[in-house]
Amino acid sequence: MQVQSGVIAEASPAALFLTYNQTKNDGALACVKATLSAIPELQTRFNNEYPEAAVHILAAVGSCYWSELSPDLKPEQLVAFPSLENGELVAPSTPVDLLFHIRSERKDLNFLVAQELNNLLGNSVELIEEVEGFRYLDNRDLTGFVDGTENPEGEQRAEVAVVVDEDPAFAGGSYIHLQRYVHNLPHWDKQPVKQQEDTIGRTKKDNVEYASADKALTSHTKRTSLKDAQGNSVEILRHSMPYGNTKECGLLFASFCRTPDNFTMMLKSMIEGDGSGHCDHLLKYTRAVTGQAFFAPSVEFLQGLG
Repeated sequence: MQVQSGVIAEASPAALFLTYNQTKNDGALACVKATLSAIPELQTRFNNEYPEAAVHILAAVGSCYWSELSPDLKPEQLVAFPSLENGELVAPSTPVDLLFHIRSERKDLNFLVAQELNNLLGNSVELIEEVEGFRYLDNRDLTGFVDGTENPEGEQRAEVAVVVDEDPAFAGGSYIHLQRYVHNLPHWDKQPVKQQEDTIGRTKKDNVEYASADKALTSHTKRTSLKDAQGNSVEILRHSMPYGNTKECGLLFASFCRTPDNFTMMLKSMIEGDGSGHCDHLLKYTRAVTGQAFFAPSVEFLQGLG
């Protein structure tokens, strides 16, 4: 099965994250299916016309919507977003039906793709959120720290992100978790650089990770660098991007993985901590306002919906 290229492709400088809910209009479900089946051809057409732009149009189906789209066949591990709460630390669940992740080397082409997509969908859907992501400086988050340093590279990207023989009916697919974080940059920027570095567990200017023994148990890298029961690193492929305007800004966090368990482990480690009260102190300066779980099926599955 062929994986959608947007799952494993290298980072792009510009992206759109579009989420929708299906309407109750007559023919809405049929229109959604027809649109999903047309996505591979739409991507091919844009890349043939603009070969230098590396356009990726990824389509993913929400955990709560999948049974309506495909009642007889469902990815084995697809479940709702893991809503968590620990005092002031909250990871809300805000389910939606569809995600389209459009990215390329050119913001104008992303806009054109989104226009075509909306024309195809028509009144079959309601737009819930449109978030424009952008590359900030040398791949940094708006906090000023390099983001995605631990991302897998090369062939390992597919090994981490793409379902294979563990669920043959959905080989070539990927589990996606999406969260929009709103940063409190005025509060963050008041902190001394050393305190910011201790909060992250990494130096700010030259992006050097602290030795494990030097990391606070509440540092972000300590809370997200995990091992499973067999001692293997728990990995995800991140396609997160900064977003914002002069009023509100933050990070659109996007996790891609062959299993939803890895993201859930990381989120629990951040919110619930290690069982001894050590939660992720980065969450003092940013908060999640959305939380959604999706599955991005293979190209063949999308085409079969038509």
